[in-house]
Amino acid sequence: MEPEHLEKNKAMWDERVPIHVDSKLYATQAFIDGQLSVKRDEIEELGEVAGKTLLHLQCHFGQDTLSWARLGAKVTGLDFSPAAVMGARKLAEAIGVEDARFVESEVYTAPAALGGERFDVVYTGGGAINWLNDINRWARVVSDCLAPGGTFYMREFHPVLSAFDDDPEVTTLRPRWTYFHDEPLVWDEPGTYADANAETTHNLSYEWNHGLGEVVTALIGAGLVLEFVHEFPYISYDCFPFMVRGDDAMYRFPGELDGVIPLMYTIRAHAPD
Repeated sequence: MEPEHLEKNKAMWDERVPIHVDSKLYATQAFIDGQLSVKRDEIEELGEVAGKTLLHLQCHFGQDTLSWARLGAKVTGLDFSPAAVMGARKLAEAIGVEDARFVESEVYTAPAALGGERFDVVYTGGGAINWLNDINRWARVVSDCLAPGGTFYMREFHPVLSAFDDDPEVTTLRPRWTYFHDEPLVWDEPGTYADANAETTHNLSYEWNHGLGEVVTALIGAGLVLEFVHEFPYISYDCFPFMVRGDDAMYRFPGELDGVIPLMYTIRAHAPD
């Protein structure tokens, strides 16, 4: 029997996948027409992927996975949501990527679900690891899925964001919670970040805030060799209601708040040869 947090999170995501597919935020038709969903910084930092095997953990309905396929990688996406996997397969068909593979599995069982296969690149994108309760086990999965000398790359929303009030009426940065969370953050809210007004019934979810030091330490403990940790003063969505969108489609704080705290981070590491 699945733990309650996994069962509730899966029900929540299964319900939200079709909402996200049709949302303005994900701009699925623009993606089908050729727009990439991965960011310029990611492409530059990860480097050449053409001809490489790439595993995307927690792939949602596959836009980022298929963006790497468009850049030449042979991709495998993995997600615990059946609706997400089905959506990813439909999206691959819509854009004509015939060799993309999407596997239904939670992260911790990925090595078994993939038959022990190892990849040149393991990738994870924004808003992923906060759904995992054991960051050390996650790091071991990353290591187990990497070929010798293979590259791990992640882009993630900065965990410091969880310390600040994001209620719709806030007009400036206002600390509200602690950065250091030992217990899960439990939410019971309708709608979704892609459509706050969406009608939903599976609204209970569990998240964990993993500090940057915790993530780095977990990757080192799993035997990976860190190459860099970069932090950025911008983010790909308006996580606070008073943020402004730039010409690069990234969101920043206005005025003197710009650059005050990091909003995203990236990590690149590799497995030993």
